[in-house]
Amino acid sequence: MTNLNAVRSPVETRVPWLSATERDREAALLAHFADFWGTATGAPRAIYDRFIAASPTVDGITVKQVSTGAVHGWWVRPVRTPAPEQAILFIHGGGYVQGSAKAYRGFVSQIVSRAGIPALAIDYPLAPEASLPAAPDAALAAYRFLIEQGFTRIAIVGDSAGGGLSLVTLAQLSRQSEIARPIAGVMFSPWTDLAFTGRSMKDPEQVDALISFDYLQDCAAKYLGAYAATDPLASPLHGDLAGLPPLLIQVGTAERLLDDSRQFAARAVAAGVPVELEMWEGLHHVFQLDVAHLESSRTALDRAARFLARAFNP
Repeated sequence: MTNLNAVRSPVETRVPWLSATERDREAALLAHFADFWGTATGAPRAIYDRFIAASPTVDGITVKQVSTGAVHGWWVRPVRTPAPEQAILFIHGGGYVQGSAKAYRGFVSQIVSRAGIPALAIDYPLAPEASLPAAPDAALAAYRFLIEQGFTRIAIVGDSAGGGLSLVTLAQLSRQSEIARPIAGVMFSPWTDLAFTGRSMKDPEQVDALISFDYLQDCAAKYLGAYAATDPLASPLHGDLAGLPPLLIQVGTAERLLDDSRQFAARAVAAGVPVELEMWEGLHHVFQLDVAHLESSRTALDRAARFLARAFNP
């Protein structure tokens, strides 16, 4: 078995602060987050959706709800018409206990407008009402739906828990030969290890303004059901990574999930997977959402779009 603490990815890129004022913007944003979470009222899922929906929708982007059979979500389409066979499957975060495709439409529009590729942002069953394997089953159903709609060149994109679920889905599809496999994956701060083996997860000196270790433990307990935390269906870090398509992983250095990204990138590279790992200095969990406030967020999404462009047009 691979020693997760010994293997290091040779593709790590540390992205420094982009400007002298970016630190001040980040500090102001974190203060705003603290005020929001400290004063917000309502059901937890509604509060989370309000937080996520603050990511603005790009002008000219069209959205259309999808509800058919096992697939529910929203199409988010760019202004210009791409090649008809190209699409993105977007899987949202929220610790597997909250989040919705509707709330993520603005964020997905930021990706779509840059990449010029339509995205299907999906909903999947949330815990504790549903546990494993409901969410991976829903993701596979959505991918097959795209294939049935004529899309044969598909990238999978996800954030946080959705990034972990994206990697689970990529791994499942890499072992199937009857349908076209995904061409690439982009993950923003993916949750890859529900067994919490990464040092940053429990390190008392690791700063994270948005996610606590206790919160993640609670989410994992609700999501796992009868599954072990190291089951690859829950934690892609512990699965067979051979055959995955090229991956881009972006993560902030000021978050609990830092080592989830680093360990996964190391194991993937050891399995022969092309991985680009970007660690953004001093930034918080899924900072890409904050395009209205941070230069870093916009730049990171630009870089993700360029990665997708290379995948779709090699």
